[in-house]
Amino acid sequence: MKKDNEETPGNLEKENFGFEKVSKEEKTRKVQDVFSSVAMKYDVMNDFMSLGLHRLWKRFAIKLCQLEPNNYVLDLAGGTGDLTKLIAKKIGSKNVIIADANNNMLTQGIDRLFDYGFNVKGVQCDGGEIPFASNTFDCVTVGFGIRNMTKKEQVLTEINRVLKWGGRAVILEFSEVWGPFKKLYDNYSFKVLPFLGSKIAKDVSSYQYLAESIALHPSQEEFKKIMERAGFSLVEYHNLTMGVVAIHKGIKS
Repeated sequence: MKKDNEETPGNLEKENFGFEKVSKEEKTRKVQDVFSSVAMKYDVMNDFMSLGLHRLWKRFAIKLCQLEPNNYVLDLAGGTGDLTKLIAKKIGSKNVIIADANNNMLTQGIDRLFDYGFNVKGVQCDGGEIPFASNTFDCVTVGFGIRNMTKKEQVLTEINRVLKWGGRAVILEFSEVWGPFKKLYDNYSFKVLPFLGSKIAKDVSSYQYLAESIALHPSQEEFKKIMERAGFSLVEYHNLTMGVVAIHKGIKS
């Protein structure tokens, strides 16, 4: 709701930070705080939260990328580097760049990749302002990052811009679960996830936010329409684990 002293467009814009309505700038800061807090325990928590299934989801996402040896790939919101590592295994370290808005996550990712023998370049950037020329990449991947970004359509438009003609955007994200499974999944999200966050990461609030951000993310069909509005064609999605996650793929044409 507009306050009397709010006059600039930036102040008028409101974004969801979980179930809280905040300004675009405040959401950016709060998301940064969340991922700075969880960076050290991020990978351990992923294994606990998904019972290890996130590794299978990510492998399937890379399969959908249809990578060739000479492809040039950007892993946007690459975090601790799981997708980047799978990409580098296929096309080599020199042909992939990991990017993330959060320096703690990006540092974790680059260090982990180096430990695995991959000397990958990293770039700290926001998804709405990707610092590369148009028509640069053959593929852009986003793994569990798009729901945390402000102005999703703007981010997707930027992804479309930096892709070459015929390039692929492959986006892995939590999504709308199969109806009969929804009540059980909601109980897990809002009770088990914060509990795990408190015990493993020592951070209840960050994992409460993550549960809320999952609940607010657009459904598969809604996100498909957002991708189409951003300029992608032949948009398709694959539901995994009863819709707990979905992988959307679109082509720049």
